[in-house]
Amino acid sequence: MTDGPGDAHRFGARVLEWQTLPEVARELESTDCDPEGVGIMTRKGRVFPVRLDAVPLKAAPLLKQEMLSVGGDAAHARGVADHSVSATAVVLIGTWGQYRYLLPKLRRQPFRLREVADEVDRALRAYAAHGPRTVPGAHRSLALGDRPSVMGVINVTPDSFSDGGRFLEPEAAGAQAEAMVAEGAAVVDVGAESTRPGATPVAPEAEWRRLGPVLERLRGQVDVPISVDTRHAEVAARAIDAGADLVNDVEGLRSEAMRAVVARTGAAAIVLHMPGDPTVMQERTGYADLRGEVFRWLAEATDRARADGVPADRLLVDPGLGFGKTPAQSLELLVHAGELRSLGYPVVVGPSRKSFLGWALHGAAPLDRLEAGLAAAVLAADRGAAIVRTHDVGPTVRALALVEQVRALRGALPSSPEAAAATRPEP
Repeated sequence: MTDGPGDAHRFGARVLEWQTLPEVARELESTDCDPEGVGIMTRKGRVFPVRLDAVPLKAAPLLKQEMLSVGGDAAHARGVADHSVSATAVVLIGTWGQYRYLLPKLRRQPFRLREVADEVDRALRAYAAHGPRTVPGAHRSLALGDRPSVMGVINVTPDSFSDGGRFLEPEAAGAQAEAMVAEGAAVVDVGAESTRPGATPVAPEAEWRRLGPVLERLRGQVDVPISVDTRHAEVAARAIDAGADLVNDVEGLRSEAMRAVVARTGAAAIVLHMPGDPTVMQERTGYADLRGEVFRWLAEATDRARADGVPADRLLVDPGLGFGKTPAQSLELLVHAGELRSLGYPVVVGPSRKSFLGWALHGAAPLDRLEAGLAAAVLAADRGAAIVRTHDVGPTVRALALVEQVRALRGALPSSPEAAAATRPEP
C-alpha cells in the first residue's frame, strides 16, 4: 500500500492553526494532558520571530550561540564570519519558553547584549499584550479593548478625494458626526485640509475658518472623543481649546511646536508615517526595507514625543497607508500591521476608500471601494489594529463584529492555572 490522497484517515491527522498562546493551551488541554504539562508545553507551541537591526559585530555570534543553546536559532549577515561587516541585522527564531531562558543569559553578556535583551523583552511583552486600555485625551478618554474600535472620518474640505465638499457647512458636518456615533463610531476625526497626494496646502488661518465652526457645532452634541486631523500646531492648539481630544498628525509629530502643544494640553496624538509632505510624498516611495523603515521611523517619532513630555499612554501609531507608499507597499503594511504592536502603542489603520484599494479593484472610483475597504478593515483588525479609520462607519462596525468574536475566541484563557500562567507576557 502506498501513501496518497486516497488512503484511509485512521488517526485524523491535521495540521493545527493557532495564533495565540491561549489557543495553544486550549488545544493541549483538549488531550486531557496533565495541567502542569500543559503549562510547560504551551510556551513551546508558537514561534515568535524577532528582528533586530544594527547589532554590533561582536554581539551577533554570541547572540546566535545563546539562542542555539536554548533550542532556538538566529540568522545574521554572512559577513559576521569574516568580520567584513561592522554590524548586522539579526532575526531571532524562538518560542515563548526559549525566550524566557534566553533573556537572563543575554543580560549577563557583554557587547550591549543586556540592551538587546531588554528591547526584545519589551517588544515581546507589547506584542503579546491584550485587554482593555484607556487613552486619556484632553477632555475625554478613549477606551480600547479587544473589540476593534472605529474612527469615523469627516472631511471639512472642498477637495478631499472621497467626500470633498459634502460637509463644509457646520450643520452638515454635525449631522454626519451624530449619525456616525449612532452607527457605532468610538471617535470622530475631523479634518479641514486635504492630505491626498499632490493636494494644495492650506494656510492655518484658512484651515481654522473651516474647522472652528464645526467643532463649535460638535461641542456637547457628541459624547465620544473628537480627533482633529491637522499638521499645524496652531490649529491643533485652537482645536483642543474648542473641545478636541486627540491630534491626528499626518506629519507624525515631526514639529517641535506640535509636540509642545500635545504635551501642554494633555491631548492624545496619532503619530502617522509620511515621508515629506503631501505635495512630494509620492516621490519618496523608494524604500530599501519598507516595514523596517516605517517601524523605525515611528519608534524614533514616539521616542522624541516622550522625551518632549508626551506621556506614552497618550500616543497611538499609524503606518500611513497611501502616504508616500505605492499601492503594493500599502497592501504590505496592511498585511503586517500587527508588527507595529511591538512598539507598545495602539495601532491605527486607515484603509478607507484609498487608492491602493482602487488599484486592487483595477481602477474602481473611491465610492466604489466599500467592499474592499471592509475587507481591509477586517484584515487590519485581525492583525491587532486597535482602531480602524473609515468613512463608512455602519458597514465597518458590522464587519468588525466578526473580528470581535474571533479575538474573544483566541484570547479566552485556558481553564488550568498552569496553562493560564504560560500565556502571560512574561518571557
